[in-house]
Amino acid sequence: MSQMNQPLIELIGVTKTYGDGPNAVRAVDDIHFTAQSGEWIAIMGPSGSGKTTLLNLIGCLDQATSGQLLIGGTDTSKLRRSDLVRFRSETVGFVFQQFHLVPHLTALENVMLAQFFHSMTDETEALEALKQVDLADRATHLPSQLSGGEQQRVAIARALVNDPKIILADEPTGNLDAENQRIVFDLLSRLHGQGRTIVMVTHDENAGKLADRRVHLEHGRIKELLVFSAEENQDFDEVLEHLWTRGEPGGHVESHSFTEVQWRKLINTMAGIGLVSVTNGQGVFTPKGEARARDVIRRHRLAERLFRDVLGIHDEDEIEASACKFEHILSPEVTDRMCCLLGHPDACPHGSPIPRGGCCDAGIVLDSVEAQSILTSIKGI
Repeated sequence: MSQMNQPLIELIGVTKTYGDGPNAVRAVDDIHFTAQSGEWIAIMGPSGSGKTTLLNLIGCLDQATSGQLLIGGTDTSKLRRSDLVRFRSETVGFVFQQFHLVPHLTALENVMLAQFFHSMTDETEALEALKQVDLADRATHLPSQLSGGEQQRVAIARALVNDPKIILADEPTGNLDAENQRIVFDLLSRLHGQGRTIVMVTHDENAGKLADRRVHLEHGRIKELLVFSAEENQDFDEVLEHLWTRGEPGGHVESHSFTEVQWRKLINTMAGIGLVSVTNGQGVFTPKGEARARDVIRRHRLAERLFRDVLGIHDEDEIEASACKFEHILSPEVTDRMCCLLGHPDACPHGSPIPRGGCCDAGIVLDSVEAQSILTSIKGI
């Protein structure tokens, strides 16, 4: 695997056992897991499922009983303790539920403390980190003079000051009220938008939905739930349509409605479920993703032909808007029957090719009764 495409975080058969013999507890049990650079992962699950243990292993605060943890291609199990400490300080920034601020140090000094353990203190850089969390004006305040939300933001600034590749957050809003939870999650979203890699432990389903991928643990094992809402699936289809049309020579390129941050988040999520792979930061079809994209494009372009040729709509904007809504509710069976009704057209109204289906290869033709039946059902959708 080339360095360019190598996951930032890779766990291979990682197990963490506490105790010996029949009473030994497997807190983490044979975990296989990867995370790409710039991805936001939410680790979820009930109490005792191994979430914090897994986070500590990724952060090199603890070492696995067996298996490998690779970060940026470095096998951390082969590092000596002194090298591991330096590697951790250079690679990972931590944000905990308990803020762990030193009470007699100011906000600025608490941030500089992280610099001290990394290399040398730099007040200008520390103040810049506080600016990133909108707390430059509170730099000289002690933790007791700050609200809970402000203390957590100081902790995030401390995690950022050494410019780590990875931010690890363990229940970062667990001790905060709703308003401060929102502020902290907005801040994490902003950092994610800058390309930061975030691995976050949370029990909050709403918080988990902010991430690119949600990894659920049960009894120390990963149970990754790949169930997405209808809206999320529509977003995936829109991305697939754009990637498909972008690859067609001289074709009608479908636009998309996502910001750069939203696009990157969707690409990372789709990579996690096998619809695309990521090459040089760009989404590239997997066979599974290409097959789904072909189906989406076929439904969309057949719907465009239906609205123009059968329903007599000629306004291009109305055709496009209607086809976008229609394509998500057509079953494969209805799609094939619609294709037969239209006589297996080769192209959409823009002239872009319509991928063929099994009904095209079989040359199925509807008689007048079947045609009327399918037209009635389509009008009723």
